[in-house]
Amino acid sequence: MTKAKKILTTASAVVTAGIIGAVAANAATPAAEAPDASLRSTRHVTIAAATKAAQAALDAAAKEGQAVSVAVVDRDGNTIVTLRSDGAGPQSYAGAERKAFTAVSWNAPTSALMERLAKTPNLKDIPGTLFLPGGAPVRSKGAPVAAIGVAGAPSGDLDEKFARAGVAALGG
Repeated sequence: MTKAKKILTTASAVVTAGIIGAVAANAATPAAEAPDASLRSTRHVTIAAATKAAQAALDAAAKEGQAVSVAVVDRDGNTIVTLRSDGAGPQSYAGAERKAFTAVSWNAPTSALMERLAKTPNLKDIPGTLFLPGGAPVRSKGAPVAAIGVAGAPSGDLDEKFARAGVAALGG
């Protein structure tokens, strides 16, 4: 056997052993189960539902001739879906995400949060937030499970109207 062939054979054996060992380790190790008292269950919006809501918001904007961006975030503020109309401004994408993040963080429409900002101006310093109309929470049993943010229309009132259309598409 040549030296090169020995190296290849040895390398192949090492890789195979590693794969078999990893599979065996995963199969043989049962998952530890935590007691129910240490776990919390939450509700989340599916990707399909988030896409449906985002499309409904985009469609509502299109009916009024508005080019906007729409973002749907989960309960933790992570972006699930974003859609952008042809011709939406470059700032609208980030604005939609930040409005959605703000709405889910406070479980309130961003237009209502502007009153809080007037009383507590340093709220605007919280990273990732945007206190402008256009964000609407999606609730299940009163608790936020997601939020929809819209940005790019000529007014925040329109942005929020389109966000509410997305919420309505989910039955909210």
